Amino acid sequence: MSQLSSIEEKFALLLVDYCIGVKRLSEIQVSGTINAMPLINELFKKIVDRGGYPRIVITNEELSEYFYRYASKELLEYVSPIDKYVMENINGLIRILAPSHSKHLIGVDPERIKIATLAGKVISDIMLKRDAMGTLKWTITVYPTNAMAQEAGFSPIEWKNFVYSALKLYSSDPIEEWKKQALMQEKITKLLNKVDELLVLSDDTELFMKFAGRTWISDDGKNNMPGGEVFSAPIEDSIEGYITFTYPAIWRGVEVENVKLKFKSGTVIEANASKGEDFLKKMISTDEGSKRVGEFAFGLNYDITRFTKEILFDEKIGGTIHMALGAAYLQTGGKNTSSIHWDIVKDMRKGIIKADKEKIYENGRFIESVI
Repeated sequence: MSQLSSIEEKFALLLVDYCIGVKRLSEIQVSGTINAMPLINELFKKIVDRGGYPRIVITNEELSEYFYRYASKELLEYVSPIDKYVMENINGLIRILAPSHSKHLIGVDPERIKIATLAGKVISDIMLKRDAMGTLKWTITVYPTNAMAQEAGFSPIEWKNFVYSALKLYSSDPIEEWKKQALMQEKITKLLNKVDELLVLSDDTELFMKFAGRTWISDDGKNNMPGGEVFSAPIEDSIEGYITFTYPAIWRGVEVENVKLKFKSGTVIEANASKGEDFLKKMISTDEGSKRVGEFAFGLNYDITRFTKEILFDEKIGGTIHMALGAAYLQTGGKNTSSIHWDIVKDMRKGIIKADKEKIYENGRFIESVI
């Protein structure tokens, strides 16, 4: 790779060439806050250089809060036919998380958020279907901001270094490094695609799930940058037992701590938390699908070692697992539908996982002899 003028240019090349694969006359929507403009500028140029058409959408937390706080119920329920048309017709989608405020909806009535979330399911369903069909390329990434650094407990410089290291942007060839990550994860998906049952065990968890007929997918940085997980969807009525999550569950800036869920026949029958329990129960009751699990996954990016309160990083922490309440990704074969997809992370560096009664995972890593 030739010498590049900035880290943003290197970043843009990774997103355009590795994640999306921009082609001539493809329409690519790029969304982010004003904080991400250095990256957005480079993305615009790289998309145009490859013959693509960039569509730029600038977002703002204060305006978002205003909408959720003051919009009429009719407006909260409104589905824009223009937004629907765009999602049905764009070829690529790059979403950049670059907040200036990490909890802009914390004071908004959860019921209002629930109404708007249910309405937005029409748009998210289009995205999921097109993703499963292979007609839409999309990726979500992070551009470092001081708000994110503060929320994560980092200084601004530490946070930039953390983000760019997790993205492998300090390497001479980030795309080559992501290809190596992809090969490692491919071995794990091959193993898991032969598995019928998983049993997760630790001092506060005993959870049984079935996966027969489901497909394990490797997130190697194409849809999430950084990548570093393999995931699938458990059989909807198969989950039995209980799980206690290590890290806070965060939904649009609202934190829920020490989440413990108990399942019977795949459905949450008990939900407890030391902080935010009412919010947890409200979100679980969003719709029928929010009471079930749409995703189970292993975090495999061992360059990410700290919890940051940003799920894009936290679900990839090497040595963790996570589950998502709500919608399943269609390409896994999952059938659960919901207007939410809420990832919650558990540290497994003191635990084991058995596949069809054989131990395959211990203290945060897959056992080398089984992969």
